Amino acid sequence: MMIRNKATTTGKYTIAIIGAIITLIPIILTILGSLKTLGQLRLDLFGLPNPVMWQNYVDVLDPKRSKFFLSLFNSTVIMIATVIIDLVLSCLAGFALSKLKFLGRELTYNYFLLGLLFPLAVAIFPLYVEIKGMGLLDTYLGVILPQAAFSMPWHIMMARGFFMQIPQELEEAAIIDGCGPWRYFLEIVIPLSTPVLTTMAVLTMVSSWNNFFLPLLFLNNEKLYTLPMGVMSFQGQYFYSWQLVLAYIVLAITPAIIFYAFAQKYIISGLTGGAIKG
Repeated sequence: MMIRNKATTTGKYTIAIIGAIITLIPIILTILGSLKTLGQLRLDLFGLPNPVMWQNYVDVLDPKRSKFFLSLFNSTVIMIATVIIDLVLSCLAGFALSKLKFLGRELTYNYFLLGLLFPLAVAIFPLYVEIKGMGLLDTYLGVILPQAAFSMPWHIMMARGFFMQIPQELEEAAIIDGCGPWRYFLEIVIPLSTPVLTTMAVLTMVSSWNNFFLPLLFLNNEKLYTLPMGVMSFQGQYFYSWQLVLAYIVLAITPAIIFYAFAQKYIISGLTGGAIKG
C-alpha cells in the first residue's frame, strides 16, 4: 500500500513538473530572446544571451520609439475601472441572490448564468452596434463595460456560492443587534469575503490586461491603445527587430504575472470556496 501511494505521489509530481516546464518554456525563451541581438536570436534561439542586451529595454521604453507608457496608462485605467464595476455589481447581485428572499430569485440567478453560455465571438455584431449607438467607440467605457459584463456571470456565481457559506446565525445575531441589510453586507459580509473578492479582482485584472479582442474592436485611436494593441502596433513598426518586440512583450506581461503571483493563495481559496455551493 505504501509503495502504491509513493508511486502515485511520484506520478503526480512528475506530471506537475512536466506541465510546469511546458508552460515556462515559451516565457523563458521570450525573456532570453529579449536580451539578445537580432543576430543571436536568429542563430542561437535556445542559447543564453552573450552579451546581455539591456539596451533592447531602453529602446522600447524610449518615448521616441514606442508609446509603451501611454499604452501602460490606458491598460491600467481600463483594468482598474473594469475591476471596480465588476466587483461592485457582482457582490451586490451575489448578496441579493444568496441572502435575500424574493419571488423569482432562482430564476434571476439562472438568467445570470446564461451569460456563461454566451461566448464573446457570438456577440460581436450586436455588441458593436450597441456600443456605436451609445457613442462609446474610441472611449475607455466602450471597452470597460463589455469586459465587466462578460466577467459578471462567473463572478456572481462565485460570490453567491461564497456568501451562502456564511452562517445564518451570524446574520440573525446582526439583526438582533439592529444591523440592517446594507450594514450587514458592508461591515460583516465583505470583510469575511476577502478570498473570493481577491480571486475575482485578480482574474478580472489579468483578463482585462491581456484582452486584445475588445480593444481591437472598439479602439481605433492609437492614443487609446492598450498594451496588447501596443504590441501589435510596435510589431508592425519594428517587424524585423524581433529582439525589441520580445522586450516589449516581456514588459507587457510582467504586471499580469506579478498580479497572479502575489494573489495565488487567495485565488485557490476563493475558487474552492465559491464552488462548494451554488
